[in-house]
Amino acid sequence: MNSDIVPIPRRELARAGFEKLPAAIGRAGDRAAFRFIEFFTATIRNRNTRVAYAHAITQFFAWCESKRIYSLEQINPVVIGVYIENHPGAAPTVKQHLAAIRMLFDFLVTGQIVPMNPASSVRGPKHVVHRGKTPVLKADQARTLIDSIKTDSIIGLRDRAIIALMCYSFARVSAMVHMHTEDYYQNGKRWSVRLHEKGGKRHDVPAHHNAEAYLDEYLAAAGIRDEKKTPLFRSVDNRRRLTQNPMSRTDVLRMVKRRAALEAGLPSSTCCHTFRATGITAYLENGGTIENAQAIRGA
Repeated sequence: MNSDIVPIPRRELARAGFEKLPAAIGRAGDRAAFRFIEFFTATIRNRNTRVAYAHAITQFFAWCESKRIYSLEQINPVVIGVYIENHPGAAPTVKQHLAAIRMLFDFLVTGQIVPMNPASSVRGPKHVVHRGKTPVLKADQARTLIDSIKTDSIIGLRDRAIIALMCYSFARVSAMVHMHTEDYYQNGKRWSVRLHEKGGKRHDVPAHHNAEAYLDEYLAAAGIRDEKKTPLFRSVDNRRRLTQNPMSRTDVLRMVKRRAALEAGLPSSTCCHTFRATGITAYLENGGTIENAQAIRGA
Protein backbone atom coordinates (compact mmCIF):
# COMPACT_ATOMS: atom_id res chain seq x y z
CA MET A 1 0.00 0.00 0.00
CA ASN A 2 1.33 3.41 -0.96
CA SER A 3 1.71 5.94 1.83
CA ASP A 4 -0.35 8.48 -0.09
CA ILE A 5 -3.58 6.44 0.10
CA VAL A 6 -3.54 5.63 3.82
CA PRO A 7 -6.42 7.78 5.16
CA ILE A 8 -4.55 9.87 7.72
CA PRO A 9 -6.01 13.40 8.02
CA ARG A 10 -3.48 16.12 7.23
CA ARG A 11 -4.25 17.75 10.57
CA GLU A 12 -3.16 14.59 12.42
CA LEU A 13 -0.03 14.31 10.28
CA ALA A 14 0.87 17.93 11.01
CA ARG A 15 0.25 17.46 14.72
CA ALA A 16 2.64 14.51 14.68
CA GLY A 17 5.24 16.63 12.89
CA PHE A 18 5.00 15.14 9.39
CA GLU A 19 3.93 16.32 5.96
CA LYS A 20 3.42 12.74 4.79
CA LEU A 21 3.92 9.24 6.13
CA PRO A 22 7.23 7.47 5.57
CA ALA A 23 6.75 5.05 2.68
CA ALA A 24 7.61 1.97 4.78
CA ILE A 25 4.88 2.89 7.26
CA GLY A 26 2.34 3.55 4.51
CA ARG A 27 3.08 0.21 2.86
CA ALA A 28 2.46 -1.59 6.15
CA GLY A 29 -1.23 -0.66 6.05
CA ASP A 30 -3.80 1.37 7.93
CA ARG A 31 -3.12 -0.12 11.37
CA ALA A 32 0.59 0.66 11.10
CA ALA A 33 -0.12 4.17 9.87
CA PHE A 34 -2.49 5.01 12.69
CA ARG A 35 -0.19 3.39 15.26
CA PHE A 36 2.68 5.52 13.90
CA ILE A 37 0.67 8.72 14.27
CA GLU A 38 -0.51 7.65 17.72
CA PHE A 39 3.10 7.28 18.87
CA PHE A 40 3.80 10.96 18.23
CA THR A 41 0.45 12.47 19.17
CA ALA A 42 -0.48 10.41 22.24
CA THR A 43 2.74 9.26 23.90
CA ILE A 44 5.03 12.29 23.49
CA ARG A 45 3.53 15.17 25.42
CA ASN A 46 6.43 17.63 25.16
CA ARG A 47 6.24 19.57 21.91
CA ASN A 48 10.00 20.04 21.56
CA THR A 49 10.61 16.32 22.07
CA ARG A 50 7.92 15.51 19.52
CA VAL A 51 9.54 17.78 16.94
CA ALA A 52 13.01 16.36 17.60
CA TYR A 53 11.81 12.75 17.38
CA ALA A 54 9.80 13.45 14.21
CA HIS A 55 12.94 14.89 12.63
CA ALA A 56 14.96 11.85 13.69
CA ILE A 57 12.41 9.38 12.31
CA THR A 58 12.03 11.31 9.06
CA GLN A 59 15.80 11.24 8.58
CA PHE A 60 15.97 7.51 9.34
CA PHE A 61 13.25 6.47 6.89
CA ALA A 62 14.67 8.76 4.19
CA TRP A 63 18.01 7.00 4.64
CA CYS A 64 16.26 3.61 4.41
CA GLU A 65 14.66 4.56 1.09
CA SER A 66 18.01 5.76 -0.23
CA LYS A 67 19.29 2.24 0.52
CA ARG A 68 16.24 0.63 -1.17
CA ILE A 69 14.77 -0.50 2.11
CA TYR A 70 11.08 0.01 1.45
CA SER A 71 9.27 -2.06 4.09
CA LEU A 72 9.28 -2.56 7.85
CA GLU A 73 10.14 -6.24 7.33
CA GLN A 74 13.47 -5.22 5.79
CA ILE A 75 14.50 -3.18 8.83
CA ASN A 76 16.62 -5.35 11.13
CA PRO A 77 19.37 -4.75 13.73
CA VAL A 78 22.06 -4.73 11.05
CA VAL A 79 20.26 -2.02 9.07
CA ILE A 80 19.85 0.17 12.13
CA GLY A 81 23.43 -0.56 13.24
CA VAL A 82 24.79 0.58 9.88
CA TYR A 83 22.63 3.71 10.01
CA ILE A 84 23.87 4.62 13.48
CA GLU A 85 27.48 3.81 12.62
CA ASN A 86 27.39 6.16 9.63
CA HIS A 87 25.25 8.88 11.15
CA PRO A 88 26.93 12.27 10.52
CA GLY A 89 25.69 13.90 13.72
CA ALA A 90 27.53 14.48 16.99
CA ALA A 91 27.30 11.77 19.66
CA PRO A 92 24.38 13.38 21.59
CA THR A 93 22.40 13.74 18.34
CA VAL A 94 23.08 10.14 17.31
CA LYS A 95 22.00 8.88 20.73
CA GLN A 96 18.80 10.90 20.54
CA HIS A 97 18.03 9.54 17.05
CA LEU A 98 18.62 5.97 18.19
CA ALA A 99 16.34 6.55 21.19
CA ALA A 100 13.60 7.82 18.86
CA ILE A 101 13.91 4.78 16.59
CA ARG A 102 13.96 2.38 19.54
CA MET A 103 10.89 3.95 21.15
CA LEU A 104 8.95 3.98 17.89
CA PHE A 105 9.59 0.31 17.23
CA ASP A 106 8.73 -0.56 20.84
CA PHE A 107 5.37 1.10 20.20
CA LEU A 108 4.93 -0.79 16.95
CA VAL A 109 5.73 -4.08 18.71
CA THR A 110 3.15 -3.49 21.46
CA GLY A 111 0.65 -2.58 18.75
CA GLN A 112 1.42 -5.90 17.01
CA ILE A 113 2.62 -4.16 13.86
CA VAL A 114 6.06 -5.80 13.91
CA PRO A 115 7.13 -8.92 15.86
CA MET A 116 10.31 -7.54 17.37
CA ASN A 117 12.19 -4.29 17.96
CA PRO A 118 15.18 -4.24 15.58
CA ALA A 119 16.76 -1.36 17.50
CA SER A 120 16.77 -3.01 20.93
CA SER A 121 20.21 -4.59 20.50
CA VAL A 122 21.85 -1.62 18.75
CA ARG A 123 24.19 0.46 20.88
CA GLY A 124 24.82 4.12 20.33
CA PRO A 125 28.14 6.00 20.61
CA LYS A 126 29.64 6.66 24.00
CA HIS A 127 29.13 10.19 25.17
CA VAL A 128 30.69 11.31 28.41
CA VAL A 129 29.83 14.78 29.69
CA HIS A 130 32.59 16.30 31.77
CA ARG A 131 31.02 18.73 34.19
CA GLY A 132 33.06 21.30 36.01
CA LYS A 133 32.93 20.85 39.74
CA THR A 134 31.26 23.72 41.53
CA PRO A 135 33.90 25.37 43.75
CA VAL A 136 32.99 25.21 47.42
CA LEU A 137 34.46 27.77 49.82
CA LYS A 138 35.45 27.08 53.38
CA ALA A 139 33.36 28.86 55.99
CA ASP A 140 36.17 31.30 56.78
CA GLN A 141 36.59 32.13 53.08
CA ALA A 142 32.92 32.97 52.75
CA ARG A 143 33.18 35.05 55.92
CA THR A 144 36.22 36.86 54.52
CA LEU A 145 34.33 37.71 51.34
CA ILE A 146 31.29 39.06 53.19
CA ASP A 147 33.47 41.08 55.55
CA SER A 148 35.52 42.48 52.67
CA ILE A 149 32.51 44.27 51.19
CA LYS A 150 32.54 47.94 52.10
CA THR A 151 29.13 49.00 53.34
CA ASP A 152 29.51 52.77 53.04
CA SER A 153 27.30 52.77 49.93
CA ILE A 154 23.94 51.32 48.94
CA ILE A 155 25.71 49.07 46.44
CA GLY A 156 27.88 47.52 49.12
CA LEU A 157 24.89 46.94 51.39
CA ARG A 158 22.98 45.38 48.50
CA ASP A 159 25.83 43.09 47.46
CA ARG A 160 26.48 41.92 51.01
CA ALA A 161 22.80 41.06 51.44
CA ILE A 162 22.77 39.14 48.14
CA ILE A 163 25.80 37.00 48.96
CA ALA A 164 24.60 36.38 52.51
CA LEU A 165 21.20 35.29 51.24
CA MET A 166 22.76 32.80 48.80
CA CYS A 167 24.99 31.43 51.57
CA TYR A 168 22.54 31.22 54.45
CA SER A 169 19.34 30.40 52.59
CA PHE A 170 20.94 28.18 49.89
CA ALA A 171 19.14 30.39 47.37
CA ARG A 172 19.56 29.97 43.64
CA VAL A 173 20.46 33.20 41.91
CA SER A 174 17.56 32.69 39.47
CA ALA A 175 15.14 32.56 42.40
CA MET A 176 16.69 35.51 44.18
CA VAL A 177 16.63 38.00 41.30
CA HIS A 178 12.85 37.52 41.00
CA MET A 179 12.19 38.45 44.63
CA HIS A 180 10.08 41.46 45.48
CA THR A 181 10.43 43.48 48.66
CA GLU A 182 7.36 41.72 50.08
CA ASP A 183 9.18 38.38 49.74
CA TYR A 184 11.18 39.29 52.84
CA TYR A 185 8.48 39.20 55.48
CA GLN A 186 7.88 38.77 59.19
CA ASN A 187 6.61 35.37 60.29
CA GLY A 188 5.90 35.48 64.00
CA LYS A 189 9.01 36.64 65.81
CA ARG A 190 11.29 35.68 62.92
CA TRP A 191 11.66 36.86 59.36
CA SER A 192 11.48 34.64 56.29
CA VAL A 193 12.28 34.89 52.60
CA ARG A 194 10.12 33.66 49.75
CA LEU A 195 12.13 32.37 46.80
CA HIS A 196 10.64 32.18 43.31
CA GLU A 197 11.83 28.80 42.05
CA LYS A 198 11.59 27.06 38.69
CA GLY A 199 8.16 26.34 37.26
CA GLY A 200 6.50 29.15 39.19
CA LYS A 201 6.99 27.40 42.53
CA ARG A 202 7.51 29.47 45.66
CA HIS A 203 9.71 28.29 48.48
CA ASP A 204 9.63 29.89 51.93
CA VAL A 205 12.76 29.74 54.09
CA PRO A 206 13.39 31.18 57.58
CA ALA A 207 16.01 33.94 57.34
CA HIS A 208 19.31 33.27 59.10
CA HIS A 209 19.98 35.97 61.68
CA ASN A 210 23.01 37.25 59.73
CA ALA A 211 21.08 37.42 56.46
CA GLU A 212 18.25 39.11 58.35
CA ALA A 213 20.59 41.79 59.70
CA TYR A 214 22.14 42.46 56.28
CA LEU A 215 18.74 42.64 54.56
CA ASP A 216 17.44 45.04 57.21
CA GLU A 217 20.42 47.37 56.74
CA TYR A 218 20.07 47.29 52.96
CA LEU A 219 16.32 47.98 53.04
CA ALA A 220 16.69 50.80 55.55
CA ALA A 221 19.37 52.51 53.47
CA ALA A 222 17.47 51.99 50.22
CA GLY A 223 14.19 53.22 51.71
CA ILE A 224 12.17 50.62 49.81
CA ARG A 225 10.78 48.47 52.63
CA ASP A 226 7.22 49.69 52.00
CA GLU A 227 7.42 49.26 48.22
CA LYS A 228 6.05 45.73 48.45
CA LYS A 229 5.55 44.95 44.76
CA THR A 230 8.89 46.27 43.54
CA PRO A 231 12.15 44.35 42.97
CA LEU A 232 14.12 43.62 46.12
CA PHE A 233 17.58 43.60 44.54
CA ARG A 234 17.84 46.42 42.01
CA SER A 235 20.32 47.50 39.39
CA VAL A 236 22.05 50.88 39.56
CA ASP A 237 22.25 53.74 37.06
CA ASN A 238 25.28 55.68 35.87
CA ARG A 239 25.22 57.73 39.06
CA ARG A 240 25.31 54.52 41.11
CA ARG A 241 21.77 55.02 42.35
CA LEU A 242 19.21 52.23 42.60
CA THR A 243 16.79 51.99 39.69
CA GLN A 244 13.33 50.42 39.59
CA ASN A 245 14.72 47.47 37.59
CA PRO A 246 15.74 44.12 39.09
CA MET A 247 19.29 42.86 38.78
CA SER A 248 19.72 40.07 36.26
CA ARG A 249 21.55 36.80 36.85
CA THR A 250 24.41 38.19 34.76
CA ASP A 251 24.55 41.31 36.93
CA VAL A 252 24.87 39.17 40.07
CA LEU A 253 27.49 36.90 38.50
CA ARG A 254 29.65 39.86 37.48
CA MET A 255 29.36 41.29 40.97
CA VAL A 256 30.33 37.98 42.55
CA LYS A 257 33.32 37.53 40.22
CA ARG A 258 34.55 41.03 40.87
CA ARG A 259 34.24 40.93 44.63
CA ALA A 260 35.56 37.37 45.00
CA ALA A 261 38.68 37.88 42.91
CA LEU A 262 39.58 41.52 43.52
CA GLU A 263 38.47 42.09 47.08
CA ALA A 264 38.77 38.70 48.77
CA GLY A 265 41.42 36.94 46.68
CA LEU A 266 39.21 33.91 46.07
CA PRO A 267 39.50 31.55 43.06
CA SER A 268 38.37 32.95 39.72
CA SER A 269 36.05 29.95 39.41
CA THR A 270 33.88 31.32 42.24
CA CYS A 271 30.34 31.77 40.94
CA CYS A 272 26.79 32.26 42.22
CA HIS A 273 26.24 28.54 42.76
CA THR A 274 29.39 28.48 44.92
CA PHE A 275 27.49 30.10 47.77
CA ARG A 276 24.60 27.64 47.63
CA ALA A 277 27.06 24.74 47.75
CA THR A 278 29.14 26.47 50.43
CA GLY A 279 26.11 27.13 52.62
CA ILE A 280 24.89 23.53 52.40
CA THR A 281 28.38 22.16 53.15
CA ALA A 282 28.85 24.43 56.17
CA TYR A 283 25.39 23.56 57.46
CA LEU A 284 26.11 19.83 57.33
CA GLU A 285 29.57 20.24 58.88
CA ASN A 286 27.97 22.07 61.80
CA GLY A 287 25.62 19.22 62.61
CA GLY A 288 22.71 19.95 60.29
CA THR A 289 20.86 16.98 58.86
CA ILE A 290 20.57 16.12 55.19
CA GLU A 291 16.77 16.14 55.54
CA ASN A 292 16.77 19.71 56.86
CA ALA A 293 19.28 20.83 54.23
CA GLN A 294 17.01 19.43 51.51
CA ALA A 295 14.02 21.20 53.03
CA ILE A 296 15.86 24.53 53.12
CA ARG A 297 17.28 24.32 49.62
CA GLY A 298 13.93 23.33 48.12
CA ALA A 299 13.66 21.84 44.62
